[in-house]
Amino acid sequence: MTDWGVHLLDYALYGMKAGTPKSVMALGGKFAYPEDASETPDTLQTVFEYDGFSILWEHATGIDGGNYGRNHGIAFIGNNGTLVVDRNGWEVIPEEEFAGWGKKGTPKMEAVSYDKGNASGLDLHTKNFIEAVKTRDNSKLNAPIKVGYDAALVSHMGNVAFKTGNRIYWDGTSGKFKEEEANKLITANYQNGWKLPML
Repeated sequence: MTDWGVHLLDYALYGMKAGTPKSVMALGGKFAYPEDASETPDTLQTVFEYDGFSILWEHATGIDGGNYGRNHGIAFIGNNGTLVVDRNGWEVIPEEEFAGWGKKGTPKMEAVSYDKGNASGLDLHTKNFIEAVKTRDNSKLNAPIKVGYDAALVSHMGNVAFKTGNRIYWDGTSGKFKEEEANKLITANYQNGWKLPML
């Protein structure tokens, strides 16, 4: 969740102009690789509740045949069509007017075929970041720092929801969960006497 989550949830959060959710719930487990050393599930579905929409995160480690024929990506699902975006390109898949069960309806909008673009998004993102650092001007960033912060926080929220086994609620004012059990998982549980150095 905190690996690919930060690389993909930022698309969804920035696209929806969203920050932290009202609530989070998650279900999954270590189904594909039950004997590996990871603590987090290799198979996970997480639902983030926002006002007026929800975000569904799904991952299954080691499976490349995902939704829309992609091994990763974000889908913005609307009434007229779905915008599918990944690191390699994007496309728009139209919805159809209902014409009866099993019958093909009229598309509600024009399809946009898969477009790879003409540049590397990662290269452009890196160049933009380096320019902002060199000039010490974060207003030059194409995506505000808060988008990255929110993507990391939202990803962690999914792991916390999974570990509690409950739907958990976020209090944006206090910056904590409303459930004390969930708050215990906000900070790392350091091992062997190690402590985070304070500067």
